[in-house]
Amino acid sequence: MNEQEPVREAVRAYAARQPQLASATQAFVALIQVLLDDAGIDYLSVTGRTKSVASFAAKANRAEGGRPLYPEPLDQITDQIGVRVITYVHSDVAAVAEVLDDELVMLDDRDLGEETARSGRFGYASRHLLVQTRAGAELPVLEGHRASVQVRTVLQHAWAEFEHDIRYKGNVPEDAAADLDRRFTLAAGLIELADREFATIRERIQAAAPGSTTEPEADRIVGQDLATFLAGHYSDAGWSHTDHYDWIADLLTQLGIDGIDDLADLLTSVDADAVIRRMGYRYPAGAVRRLDDALLAIFGEQYVTLAGNSHRVPLLRARLEKLTTPET
Repeated sequence: MNEQEPVREAVRAYAARQPQLASATQAFVALIQVLLDDAGIDYLSVTGRTKSVASFAAKANRAEGGRPLYPEPLDQITDQIGVRVITYVHSDVAAVAEVLDDELVMLDDRDLGEETARSGRFGYASRHLLVQTRAGAELPVLEGHRASVQVRTVLQHAWAEFEHDIRYKGNVPEDAAADLDRRFTLAAGLIELADREFATIRERIQAAAPGSTTEPEADRIVGQDLATFLAGHYSDAGWSHTDHYDWIADLLTQLGIDGIDDLADLLTSVDADAVIRRMGYRYPAGAVRRLDDALLAIFGEQYVTLAGNSHRVPLLRARLEKLTTPET
């Protein structure tokens, strides 16, 4: 048999399944967004891409020492479905990995930034995860599929994209390559420092735990006022996704809670420590998630069935069971 024939067969098979993979990619993006939102993780974006047939073919044809790098391309090329999660600070990279480890089957987990640091260098930094759904997940579009998930901060993402773009275009003169490498290394070190400073800024703001300094609208709570209130009420909580403050403010309106003072009075009826024990957070839950659990504890099924919660009813019912099951 022609040595190239197995690769050609794999490429033809991949081309046939690629439309199905595209649907699975969209489903993985939606699932991961729901999981991160439910966990209260702050992130900038969740995006996905399905590997093109041309890219698959190029990878399937790679060889090392005269031997195919991927003898079984359809099984061994694991980034056919790619998802990228961009966070603001480095601690949230670990939180995202923990959420996905909790909710999905983790097939592989490599922290390339940590590997680079152990070698005493600065450079590419990203957490690479390989996941699939659990048995019985009732997500037929994802059954049998794996997703390669990259998790990195926005600064790590900027460095990686720029470095890839420059090297891909190949416009660097040979006599400038060493200087280019040195400058990319310097930039990577500065980005690591900037990531640490961003984390410190967030910690300082959270530690300040400010009270509300703005006058809320008379007829409803708005997201910015709610963010200020929650920063003080849950001073030990992480920040939440910016859009989620407006989203949960709308849920408060659906519950008939129209003012910050009313919300503050309502939350006095919740044993926050008991909620934390029952939920068993493995990562610092964001302020919106903390409020979400408090409202679930107070209103129960009424909260689950709000129109604004229609996309996550099973998740809320699972959390409600944790909150209502007697502690042993």
